[in-house]
Amino acid sequence: MAKLSKRQKSINELLEQGKTYLPSEAIAKLKTLPAPKFDQTVEIAFRLGINPKHADQQIRTTTSLPGGTGKDVRIAVVAKGEVEKSAIEAGADFAGFDDIIAKIQGGWMEFDVLLATPDVMPALARLGKVLGPRGLMPNLKTGTVLPAEQLARGIKEFKAGKIEVRN
Repeated sequence: MAKLSKRQKSINELLEQGKTYLPSEAIAKLKTLPAPKFDQTVEIAFRLGINPKHADQQIRTTTSLPGGTGKDVRIAVVAKGEVEKSAIEAGADFAGFDDIIAKIQGGWMEFDVLLATPDVMPALARLGKVLGPRGLMPNLKTGTVLPAEQLARGIKEFKAGKIEVRN
């Protein structure tokens, strides 16, 4: 059996074995534990009690994290005309129409979120086999298909830490 470090021993003293903590208690306990020499992450698992095979029990939405994700999000926008220029001004990393679609067909995937306006969705439909399995296909439910007047707000939200949540 491996030896426990001093840090692990002190953690075992502070926590009760087998006890289930409420979320507020767990966070308070976590803050009192000795800090490691690396950036900590906390993983939370929820038992939803749903059957994902049934369409009426699917969960798929987006939410904004109060402190963001800690990662720099690269956003690509597929839009036409003036909307393309306003997307770059709003903070998008890449914007375009024909050039972005051609790059994606060629295998370019150097972005984390793909936003689109409703008028370009028919052109993006042919990229479904490439973008769909990676979870990058713009979708109304996830807030990645936005009207031109709401695109700047959407870019700011995704840069600030808006993430997709699904079961």
